[in-house]
Amino acid sequence: MMSSRVLENDGRTIDEIREHYEIEKALADRLRHASAEERATLYSEVYDELFQRVKHHPLVSGKEQDGRARRVASTIPFLRKFLKPDSTFLEIGPGDCALTFGVAKLVEQAYAVDVSEEIMTIAGCPENCELVISDGSDIPIKRNSVDVAYSKDLFEHLHPDDAALHLKNVIEVLSPGGVYICRTPNALSGPHDVSQFFDDNEPTGLHLKEYTTTELARVFKEAGFTKVIPYVWLKGRLIKLPLWPVVAAESVASCLPRPLCKVVTSRLPLKRVLGRVIAIK
Repeated sequence: MMSSRVLENDGRTIDEIREHYEIEKALADRLRHASAEERATLYSEVYDELFQRVKHHPLVSGKEQDGRARRVASTIPFLRKFLKPDSTFLEIGPGDCALTFGVAKLVEQAYAVDVSEEIMTIAGCPENCELVISDGSDIPIKRNSVDVAYSKDLFEHLHPDDAALHLKNVIEVLSPGGVYICRTPNALSGPHDVSQFFDDNEPTGLHLKEYTTTELARVFKEAGFTKVIPYVWLKGRLIKLPLWPVVAAESVASCLPRPLCKVVTSRLPLKRVLGRVIAIK
C-alpha cells in the first residue's frame, strides 16, 4: 500500500507515482535479467525510455529544480576541499549537469559522463567542460587524467555484476593519488528509489542494488583503491572518519528489527555518515 508521504514529499498524484513505479520496475527487470553483453547498450536505452515515457519524473519536469540548485550550491564548497585551479574534475551520473557546470568554473577541465542523452543539459556548457555518453561501466576519457571523480546517487543504479568493472574504469582514469568521492543511499534505510512507496525491504526500481558502507568499502578495495574513508560534511568542515566505527554501527543497526533499523539509520547522526566515502587510488 502506498505511503501517505508520497503526496507530502514528491508533489505528484498517486496515479502519477504508480505509473512511474510500474514503468521503472519493468525497465529495471530488463536490466536485472540482461547479460553483460546486452547491458553494454541497455543502460542508455532504459534511461532514455524512462525519461521519454515518464514526463512527470522530477528530473524531467523540473519539479526538483529548486532543490537541486540548493544541493549544487551546498556541494561546491565541499568539492573545493579537493580541487585546485589546474585540476581535472569528473562527475559520473551528472543528471542535468548543473554541478559539473558549476565546478568547471573552478578547474582546468571538467567532464560529465552519463548513460542518457535525454537528461543531460547541453545549453550553457562551459568551454572547458565535455559531455560524454557511457555504456554504464565504461568511462571513455583519457587514462590517468582525473584528479577528482564524484558521483551522487549513481552507484546504486549499476547492475551488481557491473560495479567492479565501473570501479576499475574509475581507477584507470584517475591520476596517481586521485580520489573518487561516492555518495549512495544506504541499504539499511532503503529502499530509496520509487519502489519505496510500494516495497518495504528491497528496491525493485532502477536502484539495482543499494549498499551499506561496509559493502562499499569491500567492493572499492577489491577493485584496487588503496584507501576507503567515510566522511562527514558538517557546517563547512570535512571530517574524515576511521572505517571501523562505521562498520560497527552498521553491524549493530542490522541486528535491529527492520522498521527500527530503517528509522535509526535514516536519522542523525548516522544519516550524515552512511553511504559517503572517499576512495583513494
